[in-house]
Amino acid sequence: MKRWIPFFLAAAASLVAAALLINIFEKKQEAKNPFFRVVELDDETEDPEVWGKNFPLQYDLYRKTVDMERTRYGGSEAIPQAATARDARTVVSQSKIEEDPRLRRMWLGYPFSVDFREERGHAFMLVDQKNTRRVLEFKQPGACLNCHASSYNAMKRAGGGDLMKGFAVLNQQPYAEAVAHVKHPVSCIDCHDPKTMQLRITRPAFIEGMRAYKGADYDVNSMATAQEMRSYVCGQCHVEYYFKGPEKRLTFPWHKGLKVDNIYDYYTEVKHTDFVHKETGAGVLKAQHPEFELWSQGVHARSGVSCADCHMPYQRVGATKVSDHHVRSPLLNINRACQGCHHFSEAEMKSRAELIQARFAESRNLAMDALMELLSDIQSARAGGAGDPQLAAAREAQRRAQFYLDFVEAENSTGFHAPQESLRVLAHSIDWSRKGQLATRRAVK
Repeated sequence: MKRWIPFFLAAAASLVAAALLINIFEKKQEAKNPFFRVVELDDETEDPEVWGKNFPLQYDLYRKTVDMERTRYGGSEAIPQAATARDARTVVSQSKIEEDPRLRRMWLGYPFSVDFREERGHAFMLVDQKNTRRVLEFKQPGACLNCHASSYNAMKRAGGGDLMKGFAVLNQQPYAEAVAHVKHPVSCIDCHDPKTMQLRITRPAFIEGMRAYKGADYDVNSMATAQEMRSYVCGQCHVEYYFKGPEKRLTFPWHKGLKVDNIYDYYTEVKHTDFVHKETGAGVLKAQHPEFELWSQGVHARSGVSCADCHMPYQRVGATKVSDHHVRSPLLNINRACQGCHHFSEAEMKSRAELIQARFAESRNLAMDALMELLSDIQSARAGGAGDPQLAAAREAQRRAQFYLDFVEAENSTGFHAPQESLRVLAHSIDWSRKGQLATRRAVK
């Protein structure tokens, strides 16, 4: 009997080895075919639920953007537990202008002084825009939908199949008319080719913006690297912009570069003004949400780290590696978002990030106070009889100080995307506010 033991052991070992090899082969095959083609997708398929039939892992993660969890300095507003899921689609988030009334004063004369709220997840981008008082109480163009909806097919339909033509048509339609042509917030089709699943740019404003920045011959969809596209698809919306001319063409002001100084110089050259400040009479600018521009000035961009590396880090589900489509702050996902590169504890990484943000917030408040003092000085000078010629220099200082402050205020990382650049911008804002005060004093002598 003992002489059969080696035979049984060898047979058992062979079976184990065979099972292991079969398992490895199956996993390799699973990795090669990460999804089953349940439905056919084409360039008209804009409903993310349909895409989810082929990509259930990514779709389940995408649906989690309804989650609302705050970080220390921002994020989505939590909905009370008593609210139903249906209520959550119409509940508005916390008002930023109530949290900091200085914002209301900075934007007096512009719709943002009436309603400006904390951002919620991507799932709410369309419903929140529909319900803001800035849309309900003010005339807005269809251009607003470029970033708040899955507008790729809407633009194609408006242009009879021509994306660029439809872009021009949709831009200048009244918002109430244009919004009837969209159904979903940003969707799979806005970033992916339905046949190859490759990342792509579908927003004409970004295509034109990159040509203005890199040269007229630059074609982002054929020239950008795969890693660049992991930031460019985000840069289609997370950017500074303005509506150009009576046609309201959505335009990214990158003609002189991506830094705030370059953008300000461009606006000066084209004589663009967003509104006239009610208290001071200055023609001023309203910055939007220049995450792409600030990120481009930071160490992560310089190191080749993309937006998706931190906000949509890869994760493994079984044998499949997927990009996390639950787009959110890296501070809510430190393990995968940060620790792949930074070998420190989660507590240490969170502490480092929040220290950067705390220093930015302190400097931001100093800049905001300086601007408020400038506004008061100009207002007093006007009340004392100073006219437009005497106040021209002070108003120009306000325009620059306010735009520089607003540029980093509207950016959603609280200084983290480019800490040194953000503090430099705030330093210039404070400097221009103080220069404006000196100009005001000269005006009343």
